[in-house]
Amino acid sequence: MKESDVRRRAFAMPLTSPAYPVGPYRFVNREYMIITYRTDLGKLRELVPEPLEVDEPLVKFEFIRMPDSTGFGDYTESGQVIPVSFKGRKGGYSHCMFLNDHPPIAGGRELWGFPKKLAEPTLRAEIDTLVGTLDYGRERIATGTMGYKHKEADLAAVKTSLLAPNFLLKIIPHVDGTPRICEIVEYYLTDVDLKGAWTGPGSLTLTSHALAPLAELPVLEVVSATHILADLTLGLGKVAHDYLA
Repeated sequence: MKESDVRRRAFAMPLTSPAYPVGPYRFVNREYMIITYRTDLGKLRELVPEPLEVDEPLVKFEFIRMPDSTGFGDYTESGQVIPVSFKGRKGGYSHCMFLNDHPPIAGGRELWGFPKKLAEPTLRAEIDTLVGTLDYGRERIATGTMGYKHKEADLAAVKTSLLAPNFLLKIIPHVDGTPRICEIVEYYLTDVDLKGAWTGPGSLTLTSHALAPLAELPVLEVVSATHILADLTLGLGKVAHDYLA
Protein backbone atom coordinates (compact mmCIF):
# COMPACT_ATOMS: atom_id res chain seq x y z
CA MET A 1 0.00 0.00 0.00
CA LYS A 2 1.40 3.37 -1.01
CA GLU A 3 2.08 6.02 1.61
CA SER A 4 -0.50 8.30 -0.01
CA ASP A 5 -3.11 5.53 0.29
CA VAL A 6 -2.31 5.08 3.98
CA ARG A 7 -2.82 8.80 4.62
CA ARG A 8 -6.07 8.81 2.65
CA ARG A 9 -7.58 5.74 4.28
CA ALA A 10 -6.36 6.06 7.86
CA PHE A 11 -8.96 7.31 10.32
CA ALA A 12 -9.35 4.48 12.84
CA MET A 13 -7.73 1.22 13.92
CA PRO A 14 -7.31 -1.24 12.31
CA LEU A 15 -6.55 0.31 8.92
CA THR A 16 -8.22 -2.33 6.74
CA SER A 17 -11.34 -2.92 8.86
CA PRO A 18 -11.96 0.04 11.20
CA ALA A 19 -13.90 -0.57 14.40
CA TYR A 20 -16.35 2.24 13.49
CA PRO A 21 -17.25 4.30 10.40
CA VAL A 22 -16.70 7.99 9.73
CA GLY A 23 -19.32 10.19 11.43
CA PRO A 24 -21.56 12.07 12.01
CA TYR A 25 -23.33 9.73 14.43
CA ARG A 26 -27.11 10.01 14.70
CA PHE A 27 -29.11 8.43 17.54
CA VAL A 28 -32.82 7.63 17.21
CA ASN A 29 -35.03 7.01 20.25
CA ARG A 30 -32.16 7.55 22.66
CA GLU A 31 -33.58 6.97 26.14
CA TYR A 32 -32.11 8.33 29.37
CA MET A 33 -32.75 7.79 33.04
CA ILE A 34 -30.77 10.38 34.98
CA ILE A 35 -30.57 10.21 38.77
CA THR A 36 -29.09 13.44 40.15
CA TYR A 37 -27.67 13.08 43.64
CA ARG A 38 -25.79 15.05 46.25
CA THR A 39 -22.30 13.83 47.18
CA ASP A 40 -19.08 14.86 48.95
CA LEU A 41 -17.81 18.17 47.53
CA GLY A 42 -14.21 17.51 48.58
CA LYS A 43 -14.14 14.18 46.73
CA LEU A 44 -15.55 15.83 43.61
CA ARG A 45 -12.81 18.46 43.62
CA GLU A 46 -10.17 15.72 43.99
CA LEU A 47 -11.45 13.94 40.87
CA VAL A 48 -12.34 16.78 38.48
CA PRO A 49 -9.28 18.03 36.56
CA GLU A 50 -8.45 21.73 36.46
CA PRO A 51 -9.19 24.07 34.74
CA LEU A 52 -12.72 22.62 35.07
CA GLU A 53 -14.40 23.89 38.23
CA VAL A 54 -16.93 22.23 40.54
CA ASP A 55 -19.62 24.61 41.75
CA GLU A 56 -21.91 22.32 43.77
CA PRO A 57 -21.75 18.79 45.21
CA LEU A 58 -23.87 17.07 42.53
CA VAL A 59 -23.46 14.03 40.29
CA LYS A 60 -25.71 12.84 37.48
CA PHE A 61 -25.82 9.05 37.22
CA GLU A 62 -27.00 8.16 33.73
CA PHE A 63 -28.46 4.99 32.26
CA ILE A 64 -28.84 5.36 28.47
CA ARG A 65 -30.47 3.02 25.94
CA MET A 66 -29.37 3.54 22.34
CA PRO A 67 -31.35 1.11 20.17
CA ASP A 68 -30.56 2.81 16.84
CA SER A 69 -27.28 4.62 16.23
CA THR A 70 -25.45 5.10 12.94
CA GLY A 71 -22.19 3.17 12.97
CA PHE A 72 -22.44 1.95 16.56
CA GLY A 73 -25.57 -0.20 16.42
CA ASP A 74 -27.72 -1.11 19.42
CA TYR A 75 -26.19 -0.73 22.89
CA THR A 76 -26.63 0.56 26.43
CA GLU A 77 -24.41 2.86 28.48
CA SER A 78 -24.14 4.00 32.08
CA GLY A 79 -21.91 6.29 34.10
CA GLN A 80 -21.34 9.43 36.15
CA VAL A 81 -21.44 12.98 34.79
CA ILE A 82 -20.37 15.84 37.07
CA PRO A 83 -21.81 19.35 36.62
CA VAL A 84 -18.87 21.75 36.11
CA SER A 85 -18.04 25.16 34.72
CA PHE A 86 -15.28 26.15 32.30
CA LYS A 87 -14.49 29.80 31.65
CA GLY A 88 -17.94 30.72 32.90
CA ARG A 89 -19.81 28.14 30.79
CA LYS A 90 -21.76 25.51 32.70
CA GLY A 91 -21.70 21.95 31.39
CA GLY A 92 -21.01 18.35 32.31
CA TYR A 93 -17.76 16.41 32.80
CA SER A 94 -17.91 12.68 32.05
CA HIS A 95 -16.12 11.02 34.95
CA CYS A 96 -16.67 7.35 34.00
CA MET A 97 -18.73 5.38 31.49
CA PHE A 98 -19.53 1.69 31.09
CA LEU A 99 -21.10 0.06 28.02
CA ASN A 100 -21.62 -3.26 26.28
CA ASP A 101 -20.53 -2.66 22.66
CA HIS A 102 -17.00 -2.48 21.23
CA PRO A 103 -17.41 0.09 18.38
CA PRO A 104 -18.63 2.93 20.63
CA ILE A 105 -15.98 2.04 23.23
CA ALA A 106 -13.24 2.31 20.59
CA GLY A 107 -14.72 5.31 18.79
CA GLY A 108 -15.62 7.12 21.97
CA ARG A 109 -12.14 6.81 23.42
CA GLU A 110 -10.21 7.49 20.21
CA LEU A 111 -12.25 10.38 18.79
CA TRP A 112 -13.50 12.30 21.83
CA GLY A 113 -11.76 10.79 24.84
CA PHE A 114 -14.84 9.30 26.51
CA PRO A 115 -13.75 7.33 29.63
CA LYS A 116 -15.41 4.11 28.42
CA LYS A 117 -14.94 0.59 29.77
CA LEU A 118 -16.65 -2.71 28.97
CA ALA A 119 -19.49 -3.71 31.30
CA GLU A 120 -23.17 -4.70 31.16
CA PRO A 121 -25.67 -1.87 31.76
CA THR A 122 -29.43 -2.21 31.23
CA LEU A 123 -32.41 0.16 31.16
CA ARG A 124 -35.96 -1.16 31.04
CA ALA A 125 -39.50 -0.59 32.26
CA GLU A 126 -40.74 -3.06 34.86
CA ILE A 127 -44.51 -2.58 35.27
CA ASP A 128 -44.72 0.87 36.95
CA THR A 129 -40.96 1.44 37.40
CA LEU A 130 -38.06 2.43 35.17
CA VAL A 131 -35.05 0.36 36.24
CA GLY A 132 -31.37 0.78 35.38
CA THR A 133 -28.66 -1.68 36.38
CA LEU A 134 -24.91 -1.89 35.86
CA ASP A 135 -22.90 -5.10 36.21
CA TYR A 136 -19.10 -5.22 36.03
CA GLY A 137 -18.43 -8.85 35.23
CA ARG A 138 -20.82 -10.75 37.50
CA GLU A 139 -20.90 -8.03 40.15
CA ARG A 140 -23.86 -5.61 40.39
CA ILE A 141 -22.32 -2.19 41.06
CA ALA A 142 -25.24 0.18 40.44
CA THR A 143 -29.06 0.08 40.54
CA GLY A 144 -31.27 3.04 39.75
CA THR A 145 -35.06 3.23 39.83
CA MET A 146 -37.73 5.85 39.24
CA GLY A 147 -41.50 5.99 38.98
CA TYR A 148 -42.51 5.58 35.33
CA LYS A 149 -43.69 8.85 33.74
CA HIS A 150 -45.22 10.26 36.90
CA LYS A 151 -45.08 13.90 35.73
CA GLU A 152 -44.08 15.67 32.53
CA ALA A 153 -40.82 17.56 32.95
CA ASP A 154 -40.13 21.13 31.84
CA LEU A 155 -39.32 20.37 28.19
CA ALA A 156 -37.57 23.70 27.56
CA ALA A 157 -35.28 23.18 30.56
CA VAL A 158 -34.51 19.58 29.54
CA LYS A 159 -33.65 20.61 25.98
CA THR A 160 -31.42 23.40 27.28
CA SER A 161 -29.56 20.84 29.42
CA LEU A 162 -29.06 18.56 26.39
CA LEU A 163 -27.60 21.46 24.39
CA ALA A 164 -25.11 22.50 27.11
CA PRO A 165 -21.37 21.92 26.58
CA ASN A 166 -19.84 18.60 27.59
CA PHE A 167 -16.23 18.10 28.69
CA LEU A 168 -13.87 15.12 28.57
CA LEU A 169 -10.27 14.41 29.54
CA LYS A 170 -8.71 12.78 26.48
CA ILE A 171 -5.48 10.83 27.07
CA ILE A 172 -3.59 8.93 24.35
CA PRO A 173 -0.15 7.57 25.25
CA HIS A 174 3.02 7.69 23.17
CA VAL A 175 4.77 4.44 22.22
CA ASP A 176 7.03 4.86 25.28
CA GLY A 177 4.03 5.13 27.61
CA THR A 178 4.25 8.87 28.21
CA PRO A 179 1.23 11.02 27.24
CA ARG A 180 1.19 12.06 23.59
CA ILE A 181 -2.25 13.67 23.86
CA CYS A 182 -3.55 15.05 27.15
CA GLU A 183 -6.30 17.62 26.75
CA ILE A 184 -9.78 18.76 27.73
CA VAL A 185 -12.19 18.15 24.84
CA GLU A 186 -15.44 20.09 24.49
CA TYR A 187 -18.34 18.70 22.46
CA TYR A 188 -22.05 19.27 21.94
CA LEU A 189 -25.20 17.36 21.06
CA THR A 190 -26.87 18.83 17.96
CA ASP A 191 -30.12 18.52 15.98
CA VAL A 192 -31.93 17.50 19.16
CA ASP A 193 -35.54 16.37 18.68
CA LEU A 194 -36.89 16.04 22.23
CA LYS A 195 -39.78 13.55 22.09
CA GLY A 196 -40.64 13.58 25.78
CA ALA A 197 -39.32 14.00 29.31
CA TRP A 198 -40.74 13.00 32.66
CA THR A 199 -39.90 13.12 36.35
CA GLY A 200 -40.76 10.87 39.28
CA PRO A 201 -39.46 9.57 42.60
CA GLY A 202 -36.00 8.04 42.24
CA SER A 203 -33.42 5.95 44.05
CA LEU A 204 -29.80 4.97 43.42
CA THR A 205 -27.58 2.34 45.05
CA LEU A 206 -23.84 2.10 44.36
CA THR A 207 -21.52 -0.75 45.41
CA SER A 208 -17.75 -0.45 45.91
CA HIS A 209 -15.58 -2.07 43.23
CA ALA A 210 -11.81 -1.80 42.77
CA LEU A 211 -11.94 -1.33 38.97
CA ALA A 212 -15.24 0.53 38.75
CA PRO A 213 -15.06 2.93 41.71
CA LEU A 214 -18.47 4.58 41.33
CA ALA A 215 -19.00 4.54 45.09
CA GLU A 216 -16.02 6.91 45.55
CA LEU A 217 -18.72 9.54 44.99
CA PRO A 218 -21.23 8.35 47.60
CA VAL A 219 -24.97 8.94 47.35
CA LEU A 220 -25.86 11.30 50.20
CA GLU A 221 -29.26 12.38 48.87
CA VAL A 222 -31.19 11.83 45.63
CA VAL A 223 -32.13 15.26 44.28
CA SER A 224 -34.13 14.33 41.16
CA ALA A 225 -34.90 11.61 38.62
CA THR A 226 -35.54 12.36 34.95
CA HIS A 227 -36.58 10.15 32.04
CA ILE A 228 -35.85 11.50 28.54
CA LEU A 229 -36.57 10.26 25.00
CA ALA A 230 -34.89 12.08 22.09
CA ASP A 231 -33.31 11.86 18.67
CA LEU A 232 -29.96 13.64 18.44
CA THR A 233 -26.58 13.84 16.73
CA LEU A 234 -23.33 13.42 18.64
CA GLY A 235 -21.12 16.25 17.43
CA LEU A 236 -17.36 15.91 17.08
CA GLY A 237 -15.24 17.78 19.60
CA LYS A 238 -12.70 20.57 19.84
CA VAL A 239 -9.69 21.02 22.10
CA ALA A 240 -10.61 23.36 24.96
CA HIS A 241 -7.38 23.01 26.98
CA ASP A 242 -4.07 21.32 26.07
CA TYR A 243 -2.04 20.16 29.08
CA LEU A 244 1.04 19.54 26.91
CA ALA A 245 1.08 22.88 25.08
